[in-house]
Amino acid sequence: MSPTFMNLVHINSTIYSTQTPLNDSNVEKTVYEFCREMPSVIIWYLGLQFINMFLGIPANLMVLWLIHKNKGDSSTSDIFILQLALLDVFFCMTPPLELANIVFLTSSIPWYVLRFFYGIKDTSPLFLACICLDRYMAVLHPITFTELKDRRHRAILAAVVWLVVLAYAAAKCKGDIPNFEKVFTVIILTTFAFMVFCNIAILWALRQSGPGRDEMHPVKKRAFKMVLIILAIIVFNYFPPVALFPFRAYYTDKVFRCYIHYLAFGLMDFSSSIQPVLYLSKDKLVLSLALCCKKKEKSPIFTSNTTQTGV
Repeated sequence: MSPTFMNLVHINSTIYSTQTPLNDSNVEKTVYEFCREMPSVIIWYLGLQFINMFLGIPANLMVLWLIHKNKGDSSTSDIFILQLALLDVFFCMTPPLELANIVFLTSSIPWYVLRFFYGIKDTSPLFLACICLDRYMAVLHPITFTELKDRRHRAILAAVVWLVVLAYAAAKCKGDIPNFEKVFTVIILTTFAFMVFCNIAILWALRQSGPGRDEMHPVKKRAFKMVLIILAIIVFNYFPPVALFPFRAYYTDKVFRCYIHYLAFGLMDFSSSIQPVLYLSKDKLVLSLALCCKKKEKSPIFTSNTTQTGV
């Protein structure tokens, strides 16, 4: 039995998980062959995916290391950042299989594996929403935030999100659930609106933090930095699919599948690299390396070695 277009063409979102076969579905084609008239965006998309692999994996591993190393002086949001980094490490391992699936393979087996991983990535904004919620409570409801500073409820929330993520990924992998594409639409639009609301509310509250103050409260200053990071991720990575997909009717089917689809999800998937890089840019990596070098300078072994080499 020949694969349908759903099995032949790599689809990154549940929006397209129930596509009907093309008129020429009896002829097996790779995605690249189907989009041979407009391959530039696919090449660009694959380039981003491999940047994700070579940059995203070490960056996310560095985030995991920093959170583990500084768990005595960590943010309450770090539990969600840790889960997001774990999720992105797994996702960043997919580019070799995706390249083979797009350019060379017509089998449906790799497609089922990719659908599971992309189901995980589709729901990654839920952890960003948890970070926004945590920062929102810290700034706008500090008394309640202080009472709930115990991380037990955050661990429970993270576990619930993981259950949703895995259930969604498993359902997407199955691929034949009627109207399942609407689930992704609801998730991305609701999460996007929630994150924007939280961040705008936080920025407004920080703006009203009191006249005549040269120094912002440390908790609010930390929240402000986190808000800027989340806003950058939202605008650059998650706004394109929200902005482009409602206008699908204005594009031809081929343009949408070969161009708009890969453009929007290429930017969304690139968040797997941008998220850890922005997190590391908050002076944490520089501070850790400085402390490490300082310890080495005080070490007798280090002093001995530098004396012998004449440095």
